[in-house]
Amino acid sequence: MTDKPKSNTARNAAIAAAGAIGSAAIAAALMYASKRKPKNEPTQPGPIPSGEPPETD
Repeated sequence: MTDKPKSNTARNAAIAAAGAIGSAAIAAALMYASKRKPKNEPTQPGPIPSGEPPETD
């Protein structure tokens, strides 16, 4: 038998697949984190523009 150089095609494909999966996982984590970020909403309404006291029930 003769010594043939082994092909690295399968290894290169596995490395490429692992890189693609890792990139997709990072992208998904960033998108999830951005959705969970609290929104900047005012906690209390602003003052009444006319300066009159607000009506309460």
